[in-house]
Amino acid sequence: MTDAELLTLLQVEVPCVERPFAALAGKLGTTEGDVIARTRHLKSAGIIRQISAIFDTRSLGYDSSLVAARVDPGRADEAAAIINQHPGVSHNYLRNHPFNLWYTIAVSPFSRFGLEKTVKILHEQSGAESTRLLPTLKLFKIGVKFDFGVDSEEPTYTEKNRGERKPLMAREIEFVRYMQRDLPVTETPFADAPLEIVAANPIRGGREEASRLQALQAMHRQFLESGRMRRFAAVLHHRKAGFAANAMGVWIVPENDVDRVGELMATFREVSHCYRRPSYPDWPYNVFTMVHGKSREESEATLEAIAKKTGIEKCLALYSTKEYKKVRVRYFTPDEQAWEACHT
Repeated sequence: MTDAELLTLLQVEVPCVERPFAALAGKLGTTEGDVIARTRHLKSAGIIRQISAIFDTRSLGYDSSLVAARVDPGRADEAAAIINQHPGVSHNYLRNHPFNLWYTIAVSPFSRFGLEKTVKILHEQSGAESTRLLPTLKLFKIGVKFDFGVDSEEPTYTEKNRGERKPLMAREIEFVRYMQRDLPVTETPFADAPLEIVAANPIRGGREEASRLQALQAMHRQFLESGRMRRFAAVLHHRKAGFAANAMGVWIVPENDVDRVGELMATFREVSHCYRRPSYPDWPYNVFTMVHGKSREESEATLEAIAKKTGIEKCLALYSTKEYKKVRVRYFTPDEQAWEACHT
């Protein structure tokens, strides 16, 4: 077994079973101890950022958006620090464009402000000259999988997979809180599943640990089948994994051709995200593709291939020049309420 083979498998799925690393070892032809040791090393080296559930934000009842802000370059660091204080901001980058600050934000169904008012507050407090909300209008693809030259199932997620928006029950919220934690790299990492999620599968004899795991597995299946959870897997630090040039390719596509073009763009293996987003008079780009490459030349070649295949030539490649924040969204925590209380 090589690290490339292990990373490829970890990006697809870490199974919700009593001994998940033993299950992975069986697929890789090695031992549980070897998989655990290698996984720990890859985490300590910063190549694996986190192993956890990857949820669909909208299906959990959250409102989210990509946001582009035009900020005085001399104040970019200060503006980013203010924006980053909101707990729903998961990504924030400086990019090579007059709209230079790009962040993603999610607000919960319990937010008193909602998405638009929250972004308005961030716009005002950060001193941005202009701010544009760019929510997803249609999801053509999302499935971050870095190619290490090892064949595997492609973990993709499209509009068809997304679950309907409906309130979560208390035990479902507990499941989300538990599964969004960084999974301990131990022999039995799910052994401490909280009793709150056992409500639908009460313990009736036998080992308490087994009943907890069965309840967790039942919820795991329900969330996958409903589209609320995209997968439970490893998220990598793309630069440390060798993918240093990741371009956000933005395209001007005729409105009547967006579906055809978006579906074609999503077929490229190098494209991890493909969305339809709104356009504005000062931002005419309506289809977004995230392209991963080991060099800028490799990313540019992918964008050229996309242009050739789709016939769309109006494209702009945006590269991040500084990373201010990159974390996973923490769902159903008290942090949002605390932030809003400070900004009432």
